[in-house]
Amino acid sequence: MIRAVCVTIGLWAASSASAQLNGDAVRGEEIYAKCAGCHKIGEGAVDRIGPNLNHIFDRPAGASEGFRYSNGFRRAADGGLTWDYETLDAFIENPRALVTQTRMSFRGMPDPQDRADLIAYLRAFSDNPQDIPESAPTAQAVDHSVAPEILAIVGDPSYGEYLSGECTSCHQTSGVGDGIPAITQWPTEDFVTAMHAYKDGVRAHPVMQMMAGRLSNEEIAALASYFKDVE
Repeated sequence: MIRAVCVTIGLWAASSASAQLNGDAVRGEEIYAKCAGCHKIGEGAVDRIGPNLNHIFDRPAGASEGFRYSNGFRRAADGGLTWDYETLDAFIENPRALVTQTRMSFRGMPDPQDRADLIAYLRAFSDNPQDIPESAPTAQAVDHSVAPEILAIVGDPSYGEYLSGECTSCHQTSGVGDGIPAITQWPTEDFVTAMHAYKDGVRAHPVMQMMAGRLSNEEIAALASYFKDVE
């Protein structure tokens, strides 16, 4: 039985990985209304008809202490089901296909963009909600490439420090996330690629799109050079 669960999870992960999209957490909050009758999320959230969804990312299935899970969920948990982007996407698309005999009556959400938006909203209540870099527990690859001549620009860290004031009004130079991603000690290429993903509209955060859109290639390189070595 455990093997069967594992195979099911693997098939769903493989099929859903190609469907990853950038989610809009604001729209996701609206979509979450469909879940709110059973699942609570946010400060003080407790288990209701379904378990609370705080810190759902990277949480093993069936791990909300005190909640009475169905036999299907207990079997899935025994089989190693953990909630990451792929498994959440598959479960929200069709809960009973991923976890047979779940008591959850929700029939699923077929639209990939709806699921991506909902997952982006859930991500805000995980331990380390991060858009950048794409790291666990919110891993979501962004298919974006930057021209080699842009990546080859050597930034001036002193100029980057001069420009960094707008960044550090939100991001902490200590590297502490506290709800806003840390941007220090990134590899230069990753930083430049992330900024150009916002600049080109691949990443959906509107404030970051505005900020990145105002920067030249040389200014992005300078910021990357400065933040790379900030302790």
